[in-house]
Amino acid sequence: MNPLANIPPVVKNLLIINVIFYIAMMMFGAQEMTNLLGVHYFDSPDFRIWQVVTYMFMHSHQSLFHIMFNMFALYSFGTTLEYVMGSKRFLNFYLLTGLGALALQMMVQGLEVYSVTGSFTHNGLLVIDKVTGAMSYNPQVLNPDQVAKLGGVYASTMVGASGAVFGLLIAFVVLFPNVELMIMFIPVPIKAKYIIPAYILLELFLGVKQAEGDSVAHFAHLGGALFGFILVKLWGLRRNDRFYE
Repeated sequence: MNPLANIPPVVKNLLIINVIFYIAMMMFGAQEMTNLLGVHYFDSPDFRIWQVVTYMFMHSHQSLFHIMFNMFALYSFGTTLEYVMGSKRFLNFYLLTGLGALALQMMVQGLEVYSVTGSFTHNGLLVIDKVTGAMSYNPQVLNPDQVAKLGGVYASTMVGASGAVFGLLIAFVVLFPNVELMIMFIPVPIKAKYIIPAYILLELFLGVKQAEGDSVAHFAHLGGALFGFILVKLWGLRRNDRFYE
C-alpha cells in the first residue's frame, strides 16, 4: 500500500518538497545551500528576495529532529486542516503564515538593530566583507555588547517550516479545541485547547528571555501563530463536524 495514498495533495507535496530540499542540502553542501536559500536580515549582503519563500523548505543540517518534528506536525495537523479548508486555501494559509512568521522575526531583528544604530540598517557602523562575510567595527563607536547584538542579527540565517507549522497549530486549536492529543513524555491525552496555548506561551517566554546560546527563532513561531489566528478569523473558517466527533 502506498503510504502517501491517504494524504491530501498539498500536504503530500509539501512533505516531498521539504525532503527534496533536505537531501539536496546534504548532497550539495549544507552551509552553502543554507546561506543561499535560508533567509537573512534584509540589510545583510547575503539577503536575496527568493529567501522569503525558500527558507520555509530548508531545515537545520545539524539536527535531524528539526525536519522530523516539522514534517510530523505538518502531516498530523495539516491533513485535517486541508480537508477542512480545501487544498487551494490550505496552501495559501501555509505560505501566508510562513511569511507572517518571517515578518515578525525580521521586525524584532530590526528593533535590535535600531537600538544600536538608530536605524533599521547598520548605518555604516559595521563593515561586512561581501566575499567572506567577516564583520569589522570601530571599537571606539560600538561596545562589545552592541557588537554582539548586531552580529546576532547580521550573522544569523533562519530556516525551517516552524513558522507555518505554528500557524497550523493555532488553526487546529481554534477549529478543534476539544480534540485530545498525545504529547511525548506525557502519559495521558491533553485537549488541544490546553496544550497548544501553553506551547505558545512557552515560545513567548523563551523569545523574551533570549537565553544565551538559544538559536531558535521564537518570534518567528509566534508570528506564524499570530498570522494563523488572524487568517482563521478573517476567512471565517469553521469546524467541519465530520472530523473528530
